[in-house]
Amino acid sequence: MSVDFIGMIQSQKQSEIHPPSGPVIDRDYVRAFAQAHEQAGFDRILVPHHSTGPSATLTIAYAASVTERIHFMLAHRPGFTAPTLAARQIATLDQFSGGRLGVHFISGGSDSEQQRDGDFLDHDQRYARTDEYLHILRRIWTEPAPFDHEGRFYRFTQGFSEVKPAQQPHVPIYFGGASEAALAVAGKHADVYALWGESLEQVRELTGRVRAEAAQHGRTVRFSVSFRPVLAETEEKAWARADSILAHTRALRVQAGYSRGGPQQSEGARRLLAAADQGDRVDQRLWTAIARETGGRSNSTGLIGTPEQVAQALLAYYELGVTTFLIRGFDPLEDAIDYGRELIPRVRELVAQHGAAQQAERKAA
Repeated sequence: MSVDFIGMIQSQKQSEIHPPSGPVIDRDYVRAFAQAHEQAGFDRILVPHHSTGPSATLTIAYAASVTERIHFMLAHRPGFTAPTLAARQIATLDQFSGGRLGVHFISGGSDSEQQRDGDFLDHDQRYARTDEYLHILRRIWTEPAPFDHEGRFYRFTQGFSEVKPAQQPHVPIYFGGASEAALAVAGKHADVYALWGESLEQVRELTGRVRAEAAQHGRTVRFSVSFRPVLAETEEKAWARADSILAHTRALRVQAGYSRGGPQQSEGARRLLAAADQGDRVDQRLWTAIARETGGRSNSTGLIGTPEQVAQALLAYYELGVTTFLIRGFDPLEDAIDYGRELIPRVRELVAQHGAAQQAERKAA
């Protein structure tokens, strides 16, 4: 199988080592950021969602208008828009972007984050709502006639959408969450199950559980893993750069008044911290120090080394069945360009070689 690369853009320059500055929405930066990913050979760009940030939907609408080929991934939280309306909005955006949209559904790993927008359901209730929400979206996207629905969280009569997604039968559904409640939803609905950057053993275990859940519904699922690659011309320089990133992250967190982060109500965050408990360096290349420092928030583990070394590390995950990698840097725009020059072509070449070797083995057998 081929391999896909997803990047991430935001509406202004910011990361663990770059405090946000300037306008919250910097159109020139978004345009340059999106176009840099397209030129670097990424397949898709994630636009994240936060309860205090700009609209991811409208950011994608703008970014799609200034690019031609690259696809997008909308981070979307069920619960704040009626599913019938959300289905029409997503289908409309898929049509206007020329069939370049995917959606990552996030049920929510933090009570306080959800409550900023008025959602007071607990963790498991949020996943139960997501299950019903996705069931409705898929019907709205595919049903040829209006239908009624009465469920635990939603009720409507004659729900229907005149606009259907450009992609058939619907836009790709990305989904994450490592709790038992999340895995049950993933097995029923996910086209691509997304993990944060865990150890090889953790990924092997979790993807096996997701496959088993999907098999109960006669489905198969693809897998995505997220990393923060830190590259340099030598391994020593790469680890020195990682040390500098950690020191800068700590300094900015102290300046902002943050203590070392504790885990959210998120099994994914707890899994990242479990990896960090094994040390700052796991499986040779997996760097967990930022995850430990921030409490496992977001995709915060890195792969450290030369481009060749990091490409080999990604191949090890590919051999576990991971066919999509979300990679983003601590210097967001500059690293995206660097990945396109140094990392993505090497990984694609290794994957092609791996596929050719497997095909030769099958013929020999």
